[in-house]
Amino acid sequence: QVQVVESGGGSVQAGGSLRLSCVASGYNDQFNWMAWFRQGPSTGREGVAAMWTNGGGTTYYADSVKGRFTISQDNAKNTIYLQMSSLKSEDTATYYCAVDRNYGGGAWSETNEYNFWGQGTQVTVSS
Repeated sequence: QVQVVESGGGSVQAGGSLRLSCVASGYNDQFNWMAWFRQGPSTGREGVAAMWTNGGGTTYYADSVKGRFTISQDNAKNTIYLQMSSLKSEDTATYYCAVDRNYGGGAWSETNEYNFWGQGTQVTVSS
């Protein structure tokens, strides 16, 4: 059974930083495709960042977070992180980690690319 667990959410003032963590287990821990999504109070679930963790660690980012957020990995622990800096009120959302064994052929930001999801962690940015 696959488990995906996020941590690190919280409340921060605009301009501040937070780091989210995601640990995936099960499936012999072979998750090559790992990503972060978010869903705000009145928005759909959108892709924030993704990483192909096998090999070179290719990364992808939404335009809205480029230069402010960084996705990274710890392969030994099947873990990814999302370092968020210069946070804005519009970054307020529930952040979800999504993983899968392989690339499904669609865009990295499509929710149906990932079969396994965490329960989410809340990030609140106050202005």
